[in-house]
Amino acid sequence: MSEGFVYLDTSAALAHLLAEDVAPPDGIWEEPLVSSRLLEYEVWTRLHARDLVATHAESARILLAGVSKLELVEPVVARAAEAFPAPVRTLDALHLASLLFLVEQGQPTRLATYDARMREAAVGMGLELYPL
Repeated sequence: MSEGFVYLDTSAALAHLLAEDVAPPDGIWEEPLVSSRLLEYEVWTRLHARDLVATHAESARILLAGVSKLELVEPVVARAAEAFPAPVRTLDALHLASLLFLVEQGQPTRLATYDARMREAAVGMGLELYPL
C-alpha cells in the first residue's frame, strides 16, 4: 500500500466486477480508493443494461462501499467544461476533472483506468497513473 489515493475509474471497477480478460491487481483493494459519485451510477447502469443485477448486485455494493465518493462540486464541473490534452467523452471529462480537483487540493492521487483515452488525457495533464 502506498501513500495517497487511487482514483478508481469505471473501466477498472467493471473489469473487476465482470471478471473481464483484464482486472485490477488484488493489491488495489487495499489502497484508499476514491472516485466521482458518477462511478456508482455508471456501475449500476451497466449492470442493468447487461441484466446482471441479480447476480452481481452484492459484489457491486461491496465494491462501491469501499470507495470514497467525490460529489460533482462546481469547480469539478467547471473544469470538465474546459479543453483536455486529448479527446475525452463527457463522463470521462468529469472523472478527470474530479481527479485533478483532488490533486489540486493536495491529495496525491493516481488514476486506475483501462480506458486509453483517459490515460492519454491524464498523462497530458501531468497526472499519475496507477499501474494496471
